[in-house]
Amino acid sequence: MYRIFFFLLGFAFMVIGFTFIVTYLNLLTMGYSFFDYLSFIFSRIECLFSLLGLLIVSLVILLSGRHHNDLYI
Repeated sequence: MYRIFFFLLGFAFMVIGFTFIVTYLNLLTMGYSFFDYLSFIFSRIECLFSLLGLLIVSLVILLSGRHHNDLYI
């Protein structure tokens, strides 16, 4: 039950983060360089949610795989 909760929490963080990252792509049309865009993205907390969500989902998937292998041996 905890794994499902953390998987959905991580997925929600990724959706929030990537939504803002795509939204901020409009800065490129306003004359920002790609380096300025990346600098802006890494300075915004709502965009860093995507990395946090990816980390949570990865941990849930990796940690759940170890526990299932012990049951089949």
